[in-house]
Amino acid sequence: LPALFKQELQNTEAEEGGTATLRCELTKPNAPVEWRKGDTALYPGLKYEMKQQGSIAELVICDLELDDA
Repeated sequence: LPALFKQELQNTEAEEGGTATLRCELTKPNAPVEWRKGDTALYPGLKYEMKQQGSIAELVICDLELDDA
C-alpha cells in the first residue's frame, strides 16, 4: 500500500531572507518522499534541505524569496 499523509503540510509564514520548515507525517516510516513546487522537483543544496526521521518528513527552505511562496 502507498504511504498516505497522517498529518498534512500546514501553511507557514516567514520573513524574506529567513528560513521556513515544512513538515508532514506519513502513515509509513521511512517511505520515500519527493518534495515538489508545482511540477518542479526540489533537490538538496544551498536552498533546500530535506530531512526524514521515521514517518516525519521535513523540507527546510533557506534564504527565503518572494518566489518561494
